[in-house]
Amino acid sequence: MTENYVALLGTKGGPSVRQGSSMPTSNLCVMGGRQIVVDCGLGVTRGLVDQGFLLKRLSTILISHLHSDHYIELGPLIHTAWCSGLVTPVDVYGPDGLQAYWDGFLASMKADIDLRIDDDGREDLRSFVRIHVVDAGTVLDHDGLTVTAMRTAHPPLIDSFAFSFKTATHHVVFSGDTAPIAAMEDFARGADLLIHEAMLDAALPSLLDRVGNGTGNDKLMAHWLRSHTFAHDAAKTAAKAGAKRLALSHLIPSDDPTFGEAQWHAACADHYDGELIVGRDGLRIDL
Repeated sequence: MTENYVALLGTKGGPSVRQGSSMPTSNLCVMGGRQIVVDCGLGVTRGLVDQGFLLKRLSTILISHLHSDHYIELGPLIHTAWCSGLVTPVDVYGPDGLQAYWDGFLASMKADIDLRIDDDGREDLRSFVRIHVVDAGTVLDHDGLTVTAMRTAHPPLIDSFAFSFKTATHHVVFSGDTAPIAAMEDFARGADLLIHEAMLDAALPSLLDRVGNGTGNDKLMAHWLRSHTFAHDAAKTAAKAGAKRLALSHLIPSDDPTFGEAQWHAACADHYDGELIVGRDGLRIDL
C-alpha cells in the first residue's frame, strides 16, 4: 500500500456537534516521508489514533485560520502527545494570533504541566513547541516536499489560508475555508487531489433551523453565503484547475439525512467529470 495518502479525520463544517453529525475539520497528510496534521478541530486526537498515528511522533501541524472548528484541539493534541511519550520538537504553522492561543493554553494547564514534569519526570512541554506565523508563499521546503500557502476569501478573517503540498510525484491541495476564488484554479492546477470545502444550497434553511441561532440566524446565513463555497462551485473550480480528483469536505451540512451522498454527487455532476469523493470522518485517500 502506498505511503502517500490523505486521511480526512473530521469533515464537518462549523464548530457545533450534534447527534449523528461528523466531527469538525482535521486532516492528516502523509507525503514525502512526512506526517503533517492539517487543522485541529474537535476530535483530531482520536482521529489520528484511529489512523494508527503514533502521537509521540507528532512533529508538524498546519492551521489554516483561527476559527474554533479548525484549531480548538491544537493544545489538547500536543499535550496528549506529550503524555504519550513526545520528547521531540513540534512545529506549528498558522496565522498571526496562534501564539496567543498557545500561551493561553499553557497558562491554563500550568499546574498539570508542572506536576507532570516533577512527578512523571517529563521534559518541559513549553521548551519544544515552536509557533511559526504563516504568510502567503512557501511554508516548508524540506527533503523534496514543498508546502505553500495562499490567502483565501473567508471574511471577516484576512489570515485564512489554502495549502498546497508538492513532491516530485504528487500534488495535494487543501482549500481551507473560502468563498469561490479564481486564484484557487491556479493554486490547484493539475493537482492529484483537491480537498475543497462544500455546502449544499438547498440544505441551508433546514440547517439554520437546527442550529437555532435565534436572532443571529440572518447573520449566520449571510456568513455562509459570503465566506463559503457551494458544492457546484467547488466542482467548477476543480474542473478549471484540471484536478484529477475532488474530495468534498468541511461539509455544510454533514448530518441531515435528507441530503446524503447522492445529493452531493448530483450537485457536482454537471460541472466536474473527474473522480468525486464525498468526505467522511476517517476516510483514507491513497495517492
